[in-house]
Amino acid sequence: MPQDRAPWAVRPEDSRGRLHPEPGGDARSPFQRDRDRIIHSRAFRRLQYKTQVFVFHEGDYFRTRLTHSIEVAQIARSIARRLRLDEDLAEALALAHDLGHPPFGHAGEEALDSQMRPYGGFDHNAQSLKVVTLLEHRYAAFDGLNLTWETLEGLAKHNGPLRRPSRDIVEYDRLHPLELTSHASAEAQVAALSDDIAYNNHDLDDGIRAGLFTLEEAAALPLIGEAYAEARSHHPGLAPDRMVAETVRRVINVMVNDVVAEAGRRIAALAPDSAAAIRAAGQPVIAFSDAMAEANQGVREFLFQRMYRHWRVNRAMQKSKRVSQLLFQMLHGGPQMLPDAWAARAGEAGSPRLRPGGLRLYRRHDRPFRAGGAPAPDRPEHSGIGRGSLLFSRASSPPPVVPPEGDLL
Repeated sequence: MPQDRAPWAVRPEDSRGRLHPEPGGDARSPFQRDRDRIIHSRAFRRLQYKTQVFVFHEGDYFRTRLTHSIEVAQIARSIARRLRLDEDLAEALALAHDLGHPPFGHAGEEALDSQMRPYGGFDHNAQSLKVVTLLEHRYAAFDGLNLTWETLEGLAKHNGPLRRPSRDIVEYDRLHPLELTSHASAEAQVAALSDDIAYNNHDLDDGIRAGLFTLEEAAALPLIGEAYAEARSHHPGLAPDRMVAETVRRVINVMVNDVVAEAGRRIAALAPDSAAAIRAAGQPVIAFSDAMAEANQGVREFLFQRMYRHWRVNRAMQKSKRVSQLLFQMLHGGPQMLPDAWAARAGEAGSPRLRPGGLRLYRRHDRPFRAGGAPAPDRPEHSGIGRGSLLFSRASSPPPVVPPEGDLL
């Protein structure tokens, strides 16, 4: 059954198309095809072993990047449906938003950033874009997943306009302009806020399960306390693990309802008549109310003090940093230890450059196809890109050293 989309929703039939033109081949919308390509990618499968707070071997009860992404997608679809947005685009963005993360959460990213500093540093958002535009190798005609402009735009700037984008994003934007200084679509904003909702709530759940704090301690926060009191009144004497689940699900529901209500107020005030009006707005249209933003910040501060800075977590993260740094130094300095397919693309030991010919350069078609396969009209934002423009020219600065198929660690 076709979705009943609001005028300000992104419409698949108006998609700006893909970098490499592809004919429409089945009944799926372009955003459904994007979602399916993300799910079947190697990078998505590798999220199974990447963790955010706990190290993988500590138990399979704790979230990984994969389970987190699935939870974000569920929340994003729920919000998008209630706001009459394109659910498939919101879901695709939610599933792809963490593809560029290294293992070990922020500790792993800090370690990789320190090692990559001579080559421009490391940014997981830029890496996510790089994974889906370059590093995945599944298709004969192109590198990457060849996702639609709308999905790439949302992936690059789902957290807002990019005033100082990383070098990798700038390089791709030269080839395939993503309008980096404007807001992303409402669907991308939904995915970003769904990430916040899922992240805080599953960290509460995982932190209690790990014994880092108790539900009663978390209930000192007004947002958690109200949900806890309601759960207790409906289910007196409930087993502790079920009480945690009942409390967390109520917190998620309250936060989702708040986002929908606040978005409704902002959209009514803006009165947008198209997705372009959402992008041109001076502020996000998908947001928490002021009261919920304050409550959410209280949860963040609680988790920071009681979980992210807990001695058990700190000890594991320090070990994780050392492992990440050692692996980078060892493999960057000794590419002969890489698997053959990866070593074939690597540069010389310690070099920031890939081996000549080791990177298949993108070429851009002047007239990308629309969703249905017909050529799209020329657009002003592409007028500066000529036929056959290169993403990485040999004369330009070399891209950071990356093994095939994404981050090695």
